[in-house]
Amino acid sequence: MLRLGRREFGTHEPVIMAIVNRTPDSFYDQGATFRDEPALARVEQAVSEGAAIIDIGGVKAGPGEEVTAEEEARRTVGFVAEVRRRFPDVVISVDTWRHEVGEAVCEAGADVLNDAWGGVDPRLAEVAARYGAGLVCTHAGGAEPRTRPHRVTYDDVMADILRVTVGLAERAAALGVSRESILIDPGHDFGKNTRHSLEATRRLGEMVGTGWPVLVSLSNKDFVGETLDRPVKERVVGTLATTAVSAWLGAQVYRVHEVAETRQVLDMVGAIAGHRGPAVARRGLA
Repeated sequence: MLRLGRREFGTHEPVIMAIVNRTPDSFYDQGATFRDEPALARVEQAVSEGAAIIDIGGVKAGPGEEVTAEEEARRTVGFVAEVRRRFPDVVISVDTWRHEVGEAVCEAGADVLNDAWGGVDPRLAEVAARYGAGLVCTHAGGAEPRTRPHRVTYDDVMADILRVTVGLAERAAALGVSRESILIDPGHDFGKNTRHSLEATRRLGEMVGTGWPVLVSLSNKDFVGETLDRPVKERVVGTLATTAVSAWLGAQVYRVHEVAETRQVLDMVGAIAGHRGPAVARRGLA
């Protein structure tokens, strides 16, 4: 059982985490949800389309203008409080690597801290434990936040992913984070080239086999773009194909931009796998 905020999710229940970027320079939406009203409209749409988790980020992942912890908090804390007020049952996640920001957003009502940079600030897990929040433990290959990989190599990329993510998860549990609220993430594109990310996807079952619920953040990423030679705005089909493979291999949580399309993919894979029935069943029965 995966427990996040007020919600519980069964073993074979796929969960959508919708991305809401509170940044003016996000790689995909180019700041479309930087202002409050468009961001709140995005939350409402995502929830109506089937997202159970809203993931709020105040700093884009890639290089760019410096964003201090104070500015990151300014972009996220008040928004977290307003989302909590308007959507009391939605699970609120915040994408941050800084313990100061983690503490501020937990005070405002966040349920999950999504640490995409692999525990670079070890105090973030302590914050999650103190506030009873969930934690995403990600493999970033030891990269510093907001840097791109350069000639990174692994003897065995999945072995390194397992070593780091399971280690971070066990440390978090030892600090007091509930084991039912910890997820592991292979960190597609983070500290990896495209071949690494493809191999991580192909071997995702090894992560699922650890028993920790697996989160994948695939949406429109560079490994999809390079694999298909497509620009950012033309990566949805590749993303959905990767989502289907990840679902078949047992990933549980999907961090996405396109919620409705992802919901259909996950429902279809779940039906093929026998975890859910068809929404309707008329063919051959009339």
